[in-house]
Amino acid sequence: MISAADTQTVHQLLGRIVYFHALFIEPVLRPGPPPEPGPACCNHGVAALRLRRTVDELMPDSAWAALGDVAATLPDHHRLCPGATGTCCATCYIASASAAVAAGWAQSEWRGYRQTDATETLPRVCGDAAAVRLGRVFAAQHDAPCPALDGFAEVLAMREALPGPEQLPLTGELLALWADPTVTTHQPVVSWLNHCTGLDDVRRVLDTRRTST
Repeated sequence: MISAADTQTVHQLLGRIVYFHALFIEPVLRPGPPPEPGPACCNHGVAALRLRRTVDELMPDSAWAALGDVAATLPDHHRLCPGATGTCCATCYIASASAAVAAGWAQSEWRGYRQTDATETLPRVCGDAAAVRLGRVFAAQHDAPCPALDGFAEVLAMREALPGPEQLPLTGELLALWADPTVTTHQPVVSWLNHCTGLDDVRRVLDTRRTST
């Protein structure tokens, strides 16, 4: 279980996601199609053996609910359980929302800095990493183990494929801070982001840093 101090740290990081999304990502989002269903959560899948802790049980009045609100603005990447109800596995829900946020951020940043769309690989890898990292923190905090997280073991060996702060600062920071929130939270990976007011500012800083090296 996560201590009270660690819980406060987790809540601060969730607030950082909401703040960065509202400031940098949401203003540049393009209209997207309605979200398509994703894979069934472990409470609704054909192999469900017992009911895991549910959305109705853990999400009301939880800071984690904000992650679902952010993911809902990213229909290209947000893929809910086909039987989405309050009886869905809460950890599956958080993993899915986390994947949508990281994938949406990676795609938006790539497009904003390079004026082209990223390949399918980059959002997928970022999404998988976020699903594991945030999903495991949620599961530990709420004592809500979930077999869906077991399928991402290979993600932990793919760190070299993830974008760093000099490539995609927002996505890189999100993934780095959630790799071990209780250790890294007090040292933001890209502190200069706090002085930017939009994705164009981030692009200009990146351009300046690249030309000065």
